[in-house]
Amino acid sequence: MSTTRDSSVSFDQTDTRSEEMHSTIEQWIDELVAGVDDAQASDEFQQWLDVQSRFHDYSYRNTLLIKRQCPEATRVAGYRTWQEEFDRHVQEGESAIWIWAPIITKQCPKCENSPSYHDQSDCEYDETPPEEWSKGLVGFKPAPVFDVSQTEGEPLPDLDREATGDSGDLVPQLIDAADELDVTVRVVPQEEWTHGAAKGVCEQLSLIDAQPIVEVRDRANEADLARTLIHEYAHALLHFDVDDDTERSKREVEAEAVAYVVGRYCGLDTSGSAFYLAAWESDDPEVVRDRLDRISRTARELIEVLEGGGDTSTT
Repeated sequence: MSTTRDSSVSFDQTDTRSEEMHSTIEQWIDELVAGVDDAQASDEFQQWLDVQSRFHDYSYRNTLLIKRQCPEATRVAGYRTWQEEFDRHVQEGESAIWIWAPIITKQCPKCENSPSYHDQSDCEYDETPPEEWSKGLVGFKPAPVFDVSQTEGEPLPDLDREATGDSGDLVPQLIDAADELDVTVRVVPQEEWTHGAAKGVCEQLSLIDAQPIVEVRDRANEADLARTLIHEYAHALLHFDVDDDTERSKREVEAEAVAYVVGRYCGLDTSGSAFYLAAWESDDPEVVRDRLDRISRTARELIEVLEGGGDTSTT
């Protein structure tokens, strides 16, 4: 029996699928920009962050598409991947979730197009034949995936992550990650803290190496300490050297969003986060797209470092 999903869009029509996928992303961002001072926009943004925390290695475009089609999705894979790698089968009657998949093929060393597009272009490169070209990313195409809730078969280990306040070893992991992130980090005892009510700060270490320094106020609540470290790391990676006060307030939302995504991924309860998107009120859609992309990429980088590295390429 088909799984009932809270879905606001679908991409069932083959001939219009690509266009509709593009327009859905653009429309969502336009509506977010138009309503940044409205509570509904903040709620929509937080819903996207929830999806991003579950699919940290996906681009913001794909997490937006997943959110619009199946906001409760927790793990997606292609039809054959479910069968061959997980011994699970998509249930009859289920509708695919469409995302953008990379097209990897031989590409011209000069124009970087695939052989077929190269032949139609004005590029005159002919030093080596197409069969000798290296493979690379030449574009994206719609690809169908299915959420685990749409499948049946062998159980998946460690699929569900309960959001709790137990930080485990996350604080020492974050401190150990500082060198790889090119950040200097200090956990400052309460009695030595000189930054008032702030839980953490990110500042430029020196004019010589321009390496940011993160300081956080020590406290008994290690889950909150971990979340503050993530927030300040996000500042260090994104914009520790931003001098403009207006832009700094806008990017505070970005850092908080990264902390929300990474915190949720690591099992922290970050439900107390509040996102005041009115700070983005003067931004045009292209700027908001850049912000979403920075949030997605920075959260992914932090998660990859915490997990010990790996391929950070994404669709």
